[in-house]
Formats: sequence, C-alpha cells, structure tokens
Amino acid sequence: MSSLEPSRRDTRLDPYIDQYADRTGSMTVSAVRALFAVANRPEVVSLAGGMPNIADLPLADLGASFDQLIQTKGVQAMQYGSGQGELFMREKIVEVMAEEAITANPDDVVITCGSQQALDLVTRIFIDPGDVILAEAPSYVGAMGTFNAYQAQIHHVEMDEDGLLPDALRQAVVALRAAGKAVKFLYTIPNFNNPTGITQPLERRREVLAVARELGVLVVEDNPYGLLTIEGEPIDAMRSMDPEVIYLGSFSKTFAPGFRVGWVLAPHAVRERLTIAQEAAVLSPPVFSQFAIANYLDNFDWRGQIATFRSMYQARRDAMLDGLSAHMPTGTTWTSPNGGFFVWVTLPEGLDSQALLPRAVNERVAYVPGTAFYADGFGSRNMRLSYCFPTPERIYEGTRRLGKAIADELEMHATFGLDTGEHRHTDRNLGPAPDVS
Repeated sequence: MSSLEPSRRDTRLDPYIDQYADRTGSMTVSAVRALFAVANRPEVVSLAGGMPNIADLPLADLGASFDQLIQTKGVQAMQYGSGQGELFMREKIVEVMAEEAITANPDDVVITCGSQQALDLVTRIFIDPGDVILAEAPSYVGAMGTFNAYQAQIHHVEMDEDGLLPDALRQAVVALRAAGKAVKFLYTIPNFNNPTGITQPLERRREVLAVARELGVLVVEDNPYGLLTIEGEPIDAMRSMDPEVIYLGSFSKTFAPGFRVGWVLAPHAVRERLTIAQEAAVLSPPVFSQFAIANYLDNFDWRGQIATFRSMYQARRDAMLDGLSAHMPTGTTWTSPNGGFFVWVTLPEGLDSQALLPRAVNERVAYVPGTAFYADGFGSRNMRLSYCFPTPERIYEGTRRLGKAIADELEMHATFGLDTGEHRHTDRNLGPAPDVS
C-alpha cells in the first residue's frame, strides 16, 4: 500500500461478531417482548402479552405464611438443593398432575426454572443441528425461539378446530424421513393452544398418540393451561394415556409466574439425562421457590384458587368474544376458546396483521402479529389476542379500537384499489364465521 493512500479501518456495532457460536445466528428477539415498550404504555390496551392476572391471590395471607416459612425453615429454603429438585416438591407436583388423570412417580419428575427451561433442557438433550421438530401450525413463539437456538428445523403440522390432524402428522413424518431428515419429536400444546386457544378433544389425543407410537415419534406435551378450563372439567392429559410422553408443567398460570417453577415428567432414562443437563445449567432449580410453592399447596385451598382464576378468566374471555362480535368488520373470524389465555383472529382477505400494527397502535391497542407463531412464513392474516390481564371493560374497549383499525385499513384498500384477493400466504382459518349482523 502506498504511503499516500489513506489507511482503512472497518467499524462494526458489535466488535465480537466473529467470536460468537454459529447457533447465535438463529436467535431472534421474541415478537411478544418486542412489543413491551408500546404495550406497557398506560393509554394502550394491550391484548398482546400472556401475563396472568394474579391480583385475586390472597397476597396478605401469603406474605404472612412466607414470613413464617423463613422463620422456621429459612436455613434450608435459602441453601443449594438437588439438581433434580426437592423430593417434597416433586411429590406435590405428582398430586397436581393427578387432576388431569396422570399417574406418576416423583422420581421421574425434574423441577426446572419455569416450563420454558424444561423445554430448553428437552431440546438440548435430543436435538443436533439440522434435526426436525414437528409443531402445530401455529405454535408457541417461545418454543420456536428455543428450537431455533439449538439449530433445529421446525416443520409445522396442520390443525383444524379440534387441533393437530393425525393424517397430516403421518404424512409429515413419512415425507421427512423419505427426504433423509431425523424427526426427533412432536411438540404439542393440546389444551388451549398458544396462540389459537384450540383444545384437542380426548379422541383426537388418542389418534395423535396412535400415529406417534406407530411411527416411533416421541411426543412432548406442553400443558401450562390445562387446569384453567372455563366450562366442564379438565381433559385427561396425553401423558395419562401414554407413559412415554414427555410432559411439561408449570405453576406460572395456576399460581404465580414470579417463582419460576416448572417441571418435566419423563421416562426414567430421559429423566437421568435431564437431571445432568439441569445440573450443568443451574446446579439446582430455585430452592426457596420450591419451599414457597409447597407451603402454598399445603396451607391454602389451591384448588379453590384455580376455580377463582377460572371464573375471572371466563369474564375476560366473554368480554373479548362479545367485543369481537360487536366490533369486527365482515370477513373477520376468530376462535372461541374454552380456557387458557388466547383468541386467534383471521383478518379479511388482503390484510396483513404486521402492516396493520402501526395503525392499531395509533388507535391505542396492541396485539401480536400471526407470523410470530410460524416458522414458515405463514400467519400474515392472523393475530393473537390475549384476554388474561386487562379488565373486561378494557378488553371490550380494546376490541372496539382494533375493529376501527381494521375497518380503516379495509377502507384504505378499497379507496386505493389495493389487492384484497387471495393473500400471498393462504393462512389457516381456524375460527368459525361469526354472526356480525
């Protein structure tokens, strides 16, 4: 280089870019978390996040009970614990799972830092880069983030109003194996699927399990909402029908998320590897949280508290469904969940939920665009609405604002002659056509 030529020095925003592991390239920001700055503004009705409403918990009594816990068992509760989780907590978890007809041994339970870590550990021990995970279409955005972080390929399996389609599952497995792909497991949320709110009936669960057994596909059942059914009793878990199912549970929705206690119920050999992975990750799950939740289960009417939550969420769900019926333009459809936190909306043809979001935020309402819940580009006509946290009055008002945003978008399309025909992705319409007369 001539001494007269200027020296060049490239600059980067991240000076460590060449040092990260390849798998970090698959990590993306959660679409739900990305909305927090907007959704948390007080003037915005947030129908975006799935944050449980815990205001109905007996907080004063819980505080006094936890104070007594620290006085009597503080030395043990604030110490390191077992990598698998404390035995007394695993015994309590077995009692909770019995509510959904699961018979289990505490020795086959591994306690985790929320069910999100349970999902991470299961993925860690089964997935090599390029392996395939089957998931419902659409599926939980947090699960797909975990799968992507371990460089898995996510293949969606079609759903209908009763959940995962057994024939579609069979076709997917056969085609993927014929293409030389390693199908490691099926990830499913059979109760009040996140994001659709759809529940698999008992017979559909049996059919899905029969296909999985026939083809030798492991089933991972994620069930954070199962006890929060609104009408009727909880449906028996898939794990209750097949002891080879890996079951993920959590206290985040039925008690409080701040304790970060979830669990995995797995076949014994899998449990051994999960415990090793858990110890490598955190040494032991939060011991104080385990003492606190066991204390709650021992000394409070936790079944009665779940009934209180069910009634509270029913009022919120009804407000959302009433609001959608009152305010959505013709051509909009949605699901009608019997529990959980979410409703899945399909927009009129030609509309895009991501493009609509700025207009909705301008109307002071937030939601999660549907593409966040797919790994294959679908979902552009869909959105997930959450009814778990705002008051019924705020939810109803939120649907009014959203309906105005959609109507204004439709008017703009009509005014400027924009294409309102078949959308570039033919998204799955999982909701019945509503009566908006």
